[in-house]
Amino acid sequence: MEIVVQHAPSQETLDRLGVREWPIWTKEVSTFPWHYDEPETCYFLAGEVIVTSDRGETVRLGAGDLVTFPAGLSCTWEVRSPVRKHYRFG
Repeated sequence: MEIVVQHAPSQETLDRLGVREWPIWTKEVSTFPWHYDEPETCYFLAGEVIVTSDRGETVRLGAGDLVTFPAGLSCTWEVRSPVRKHYRFG
């Protein structure tokens, strides 16, 4: 199970996915466990996060990143600066 990160995707890619129409999620500085029952694609507008999978793989995410989390992933989110992101499940 791999977290897929696309740094600075093109505006064309974001438009094709309809990112601007997705809901927005915000989160304050915190650390919490999370499990993905279904895939999530998100686009970070602000913030800095370190996501560590239960297998010990670590990914640093932040503003301008387009990220896909696979279904079945269990991980810990460490929000280092407040997050604001568009997201879509499924």
